[in-house]
Amino acid sequence: MEVLEFIDNSGVVLVKRFPETGVLEIKWGSQLTVRESQDAIFFRDGKALDVFGAGRHVLKTQNIPVIGKWVTSFGYGPDSPFRAEVVFIGKQLFPNLKWGTKEPILFRDTELQMIRLRSYGSFSIQVQDSMLFVNKVVGTMGLYTTGVIEDYLRGIIISKLNVVLGKMLKSVFDIPVMMDDLNMVFRTELQQDFVGLGLTLHDLYIQSISVPEEVQGMIDTRSGMNAVGNLDQYMKLKVADSLGDAAKNSGNAGAGLGLGAGLGMGMAMPNMIQQAMQNNSSESVTDKLKRLKELLDLGALTQKEFETKKKELLKQI
Repeated sequence: MEVLEFIDNSGVVLVKRFPETGVLEIKWGSQLTVRESQDAIFFRDGKALDVFGAGRHVLKTQNIPVIGKWVTSFGYGPDSPFRAEVVFIGKQLFPNLKWGTKEPILFRDTELQMIRLRSYGSFSIQVQDSMLFVNKVVGTMGLYTTGVIEDYLRGIIISKLNVVLGKMLKSVFDIPVMMDDLNMVFRTELQQDFVGLGLTLHDLYIQSISVPEEVQGMIDTRSGMNAVGNLDQYMKLKVADSLGDAAKNSGNAGAGLGLGAGLGMGMAMPNMIQQAMQNNSSESVTDKLKRLKELLDLGALTQKEFETKKKELLKQI
């Protein structure tokens, strides 16, 4: 008596065909054992005839009435095989599959303009419709694992990621407070694509959305500006930092250079502090730009910091 069963010790097999290769022969009267976490589809002459659920099934005409005449046309001797095959489908949850952007995706940020984003995360799937999944996705493959389908599903996920980010996200500064909503909408948008393949998307998570290093530098600079407050406070902080750096210089040459820088900034400091302490709400953009240039010449600002603040002031014109 031939017993057909399949136990997956690897935990990654979605579909296993029996026999996997060679002549597709199953003897009349063979016993088919299907586990609770499986379905089994019986094929004859390339056509799917029935789906078996959990339990023990004897492959006879009374169990598969549609093939009755075909079976009885052979004798019941040892040389009378079913020219057929059985496909086992794993219905358990396949968790912690990975997705990620191989190339950065273009995103229009309302505050940083056009930037490129990278993202990655995880997802879990289950086979919902065994017949649909085997006929539409697996085809005639003898063994089908999560590694085979993962790349295909990643492409679907990344294409939908572009749509979701465009709908939900205005700026990368909103990511921390919107992550839960992004995950929920992202999973909802993908459900129908997976159902069309005979799969259920059990869960999907965005674990990270990151920006290029140069954009991260812009974000850090902006965060620093917000942390110190308005323009005057920012200027006072940079002057104080520069004075502190000059005081740390050692050696004769370093001492002379530090002394010179300290004297120069020391002479400019009273006027800057006086202006900063006054109510300068009526100060023109031109005056602020002049003050920025003075700080740049004194070494209190880097060229990059100067350009960043200059752009902010020019927007006020």
